[in-house]
Order: sequence, then structure tokens, then C-alpha cells
Amino acid sequence: MKGYSTRRPVRWTRLMAGGVGAALLVLTVGCAPGVGTTETTAPASPRASVNTDPATMGDVTLTIWDQEVRGGQNDEITALNAQFQAKYPNIKLDRHAQSFDDLQKTGRLVLTGPDAPDVIEANNSRSQMGAFVTAKQLVSLDPYAEAYNWLDRFPQSVLKLSSYSTDGKAFGSGSLFGLPQVGEVVGFYYNKAKLAKLGLSVPATWADLEAQLKTIKDAGETPLVLGNLEKWPAIHVFGPLQGAHTPADEITNLALGNPGGDWTDATNVAAATELQDWMKAGYFNSDVNGAAYDDVVAKFGKGTGVYFLGGSWNTPTIEAALKGDAGFIAPPPVEASAGPSTTGGTSLPFAVTSASKNPDAAAAYINFITSDEAMKVIADKGNLPVLHASELAPASGVGKEVYAAYELVTTKGHLLPYLDYATPTFSDTLGAALQDLIAAKKTPAEFGAALQKDYGDFIKG
Repeated sequence: MKGYSTRRPVRWTRLMAGGVGAALLVLTVGCAPGVGTTETTAPASPRASVNTDPATMGDVTLTIWDQEVRGGQNDEITALNAQFQAKYPNIKLDRHAQSFDDLQKTGRLVLTGPDAPDVIEANNSRSQMGAFVTAKQLVSLDPYAEAYNWLDRFPQSVLKLSSYSTDGKAFGSGSLFGLPQVGEVVGFYYNKAKLAKLGLSVPATWADLEAQLKTIKDAGETPLVLGNLEKWPAIHVFGPLQGAHTPADEITNLALGNPGGDWTDATNVAAATELQDWMKAGYFNSDVNGAAYDDVVAKFGKGTGVYFLGGSWNTPTIEAALKGDAGFIAPPPVEASAGPSTTGGTSLPFAVTSASKNPDAAAAYINFITSDEAMKVIADKGNLPVLHASELAPASGVGKEVYAAYELVTTKGHLLPYLDYATPTFSDTLGAALQDLIAAKKTPAEFGAALQKDYGDFIKG
């Protein structure tokens, strides 16, 4: 959505009809918020026009904080940064790369201090991007969305995950505050050689999967591996289980912190019960809560376990380790004729901070690393680009299977938002509750009650 004016409230509403490129921009001028529409009026633009030619911006240093540190992630951003600096030598990039966990901790602090970067990858969640928007620490990208044609290049399903009302209260509508590079889908990586040795093929339904886990365990193998020391990884395991039990529209309401969901209902408790039952049955490695995520990914690549349930960003690492034995499927549906439901969406969006003295240069950088040309670089480095995935899919290997799974989920099934988006405190609440559920310190009903309190209190507020 688009909104800027130097005098009267101006509202652009993007009406989608028929997918990407089929959009209509409707202008409403002079309406007070809440009068004649339920849309939130965007704030005034920081300028009447924006400069989209980096070559004319003078000598600039852009400080960038990102979390693109894993294999293919680091490869693509390094390549794109080099291309940007070669094309625009007047703009120096001062990159500060750190892990996802470190960025979540330090990002909140740096934006309040004197050394705030120009560009930061901000988690879409209410606890990160939502909080930054509320604190006026991020710049609305609406003027740049218009100038760079992002509204037509990016589907609304992507843009809404980086959109907030300017007070940070509404998630999924309002102004645009970031752009992602990569699409993400959570699914089952598997060891093809081990599955074949056990006489098994990829499961067609959720019931097939459940039966396989027992067969694998009885054969003396570890069916599933998970490292949950950081607490967030189990969210990506619970999400697909929830997708097998709970209607997609209810999960979406819960994940976006919108009314209409209930963590204590029978479907969500059933999903929690299944996760705890899998743990009790020995389907996971015994040290789940004490093992680091990346360490377990590395062990899976060396042959530990048969399945690893995780996000598509692990593809370059797993493919490099397992090579031709690496496989990937979307979580199987409950009914063979149905499409799969699983967690996914986009990578962390790149945002421009309010502290930036060079917002035009910062936006130009974001435009460069999310351009159509950048999508090819992202794909070439083994990642899943958020745009043009079907055209850029690898011809073979696990990457081809990841692209196919993403296509299947987004066209035939349901790509469900990350659950930690829900409230400013939900990432901590859910992470802790999942560790307790896995360790049998909470019953499934107590798990649901803990989440409902956080979600319910937020909805009431």
C-alpha cells in the first residue's frame, strides 16, 4: 500500500486481481483515519520525491547489518555487494554480518544508539519490525515502492508480511517497511540412501509419515534430528504438525496476532500432543533441547538421522554435505488429494532505519539486492529467490526438489506464517513453551494455555 503527502492525508490502496502485475492503485485524499474506510492512513513521506540514481548521490558510506552468514546466504550477499560497489564506486558498503540470534538481540539495542546502521534486516515479527515501527525507528518505504515499481514486481502475499500500520498495531496492511530476497518453506530433508536401505519411499500422507517414523526407530535409526538449544528451531517443527491438525485460516490469525484463533482448542492441543508423543517414542535425538541448530544440521549432513524438519535456507549446506543423497519434500498432507500446509514465507526483510542520513542510497541498495537480476544470483548460490522461482529452479539436485515443494505449497496448499510473529513477546513465550513441551515439563493443554494467555492478552490490548 502506498501513502504520502506533505499536507493532507493521502491513501493509496492496492487492489489485487489475478496475481502479480494485476493491481489498481486507488487514491483517497483528505479522509480522516477511520472515516469512510478501515485502512490506516500512512504517514507523510520524508520527501516529496526520491533520488533513484546512486551515481548522483555523492560519496556515501552505507552501514548494513544482516544475518546472511550461512553458506549460500553469505555467498549471494557477498556477490551482490561486490556487484553494487563495482557499479557504484561512490557508495561504500560497511557490512556487519551476524547470526540470526545475535541480530535479534543486538538489533533492538543498536537502533536506539548513536551507531544505528542505514540498513538492517528486521524480523517481520511484532517483537522486531512491529516494535521498530512503533518506536519510529524504521522509514516507510512507500515512496520507494512507487519509484522502484515494487508494488507490481512483488506479489501482495510477500508485501503484506513486511507491512504495518504506522503505529505498529495492524500487521499485514498499512505501509511497507522492508523487502526480502528469499522465499522460505519448511519441509523434510531426508537421506535418500538411508530411506532406500530401509525399503521406504517418501510418504504420500501424514499417516504414512507417522508409520515410517516407527519403522525407522524399530530399525535402530534416529527418525528425526533437531537442535533446539536456541528455542526457535522447534517452532519450525511444531508449525507443520499444527498444519496437519488446525485449519489454515485459524493458524494465520494466530500467527499474525489477529483475532479469531484459540491456542487451547482441540486441534492445537492435538498438534502439541503429537509432538510430545514423537519425543516420548524416541523419534528425535535425545539431546534436542541441548543441541545447537547448526551443529545438528552438520551432523545430519554427515549421516546422522533419516529426516530433518527445517527451513529451505539449509539447502546449500545439506546439499554440499550429502550431495546426491539429499532429498526434500513438503510435509505430506492429511489426505493424499489435498495440498500440504506448512510454515514458510520470506527471509528477513531489509529495512531502512530512521537514523540513516542517506535513505535514498539505502533504498537503492535494497532495490539492487532484490532486483530481477539479483534473483538469478540468489538462485545460482543455491537459495530460493522470493521472485521468479519457477523460472530459476535448478535442473537437478535437492534444490530442484525444494523449488518444487515451494511451488506445491503456494499453489495447491497453504504457506503458513511463522508463529513467532504473533505478539511482541510471543517468540520468547512459544520458544520456552516448546522446550517445556519437548522435555515433558508441560502437558499439551498447559502448553496451549501458556500461548493463549500471551495471544489473548495481546488481542484484548
